[in-house]
Amino acid sequence: MRARLVFSIALLVVTNAPALAKPRWQTLPLPPAMPKADTKGTVTIKGGTIYYATFGTGAPVILLHGGMGNGDHFSRQVPALRDKFQVIVIDSRGQGRSSLPKGKLSYHAMASDVLAVMDKLSLPRASLVGWSDGGAIGLDLAVTHPDRVDKLFIIGTNYDGNGSKPRKGKPPAATFLAYTAKCRADHARFGNKPKSFSAAIDALLPVWRNPGGFTKDQLRGITAPTMVALGDHDEIIELDQIKEMAELIPNGELTVFADTSHFAMWQDPKSFNKVLIEFLTAKPE
Repeated sequence: MRARLVFSIALLVVTNAPALAKPRWQTLPLPPAMPKADTKGTVTIKGGTIYYATFGTGAPVILLHGGMGNGDHFSRQVPALRDKFQVIVIDSRGQGRSSLPKGKLSYHAMASDVLAVMDKLSLPRASLVGWSDGGAIGLDLAVTHPDRVDKLFIIGTNYDGNGSKPRKGKPPAATFLAYTAKCRADHARFGNKPKSFSAAIDALLPVWRNPGGFTKDQLRGITAPTMVALGDHDEIIELDQIKEMAELIPNGELTVFADTSHFAMWQDPKSFNKVLIEFLTAKPE
């Protein structure tokens, strides 16, 4: 397992303001509007539809967003990837522009939606990039459908409940409050009713509280080259488990992004995109 700590240099403009700027990991620079997609579509699943959009041509790379979010949250990554790959973004069920079917929500169910999109696009295999909940979906596919996964890049994802930092009794971090507000606003922008955002949260809460997770033997069985990444100030994920996961996966690598939190791909997109592209384009050793 190879590990690295990624630093980036930021220029601080000093003003006459009495207060110093917050550390980067305490800020949440929201992503800009998503570039125009080459194609958009939906896949019909039992009880609902799943939205997807595609950009560029080349080897397929599927981007899987975090909880409450949507595919547009990768708007800083798509421009960096679309000249090299066919990039597919998917809105997970109940989130963004995808509907919420009746029944229990799970990462495995959301993984089946990814397979449905791949089948519609006639993609036998693809590389997966998963952030937070999207990483859990990617892990599920790497474990249960290894024949469909070329490479796996996950960030801000633990493999079981032991990888979550204790949060009981603690107020949410300001970054998470801002992120939730962004997700709620996006949900309304897509034409959804406010009640459907609340319904999605109600469906996701049991998943977050009891994720089920994966066993160490399942991680040892992952065959896809895998990058496991984390911000060094992640608010909810234990770094020790991320390091362990990178060790357990046979072709695992570890990257820790300095001065970033759970939102590293928004806080330091330049470093994030560089590491991601290097990983996706690396030839097998």
